[in-house]
Amino acid sequence: MNVLGISGTPRKNGNSEILLRYALHPFEKQGWQVKHFRLSEMTIQPCRACEEECKGLGSCVIDDDMHKIYEAFRWCDGIIISSPVYSRNIPSQLMAVLDRHYAVSVERPLEGKVGGAIAVGRGACGGQTITINAIYNWMLSCGVICVPGELNGVTAVASEPGDILKQENRLKQAEILGSNVLNVAKKLRSETGRG
Repeated sequence: MNVLGISGTPRKNGNSEILLRYALHPFEKQGWQVKHFRLSEMTIQPCRACEEECKGLGSCVIDDDMHKIYEAFRWCDGIIISSPVYSRNIPSQLMAVLDRHYAVSVERPLEGKVGGAIAVGRGACGGQTITINAIYNWMLSCGVICVPGELNGVTAVASEPGDILKQENRLKQAEILGSNVLNVAKKLRSETGRG
């Protein structure tokens, strides 16, 4: 089985990306195929709202790294998205990915798959809930079955690079989220007879 991790931070090895790596550990331990996209290493332009190919052919006219993500949407059984909080919401790099899904929205490549979300902000009320809700709202619009960690998605407070590594509870919470996504995806696969 296959899982897709998308790190929405423009900062390489940011705190939200570290939590995503911990969330992907259970999949690695179970022998799943893991794809981990780091938006800090990719070029994804914003949607142009041109609708040139989207409606008719179900593809995007912009030639950039988003096409790798489209393929991963089709390939995965589960998806976990991590994001820092910028201006009390998701950063523009991640918003471009969510917007550009529109090109394959008729195909619905994520429908019936399982997803989880992670958000890290600078303060205790820094917009983590808004960010988690934005990701889960997008997932729901794509037909993804949203899975919580212990409570909802994983939220954390961290400021400087690597701060999250000092928070054992948050690292554990990320692994719990990953395990929950994995378990629901396996159960769905066994019930539908696809695996």
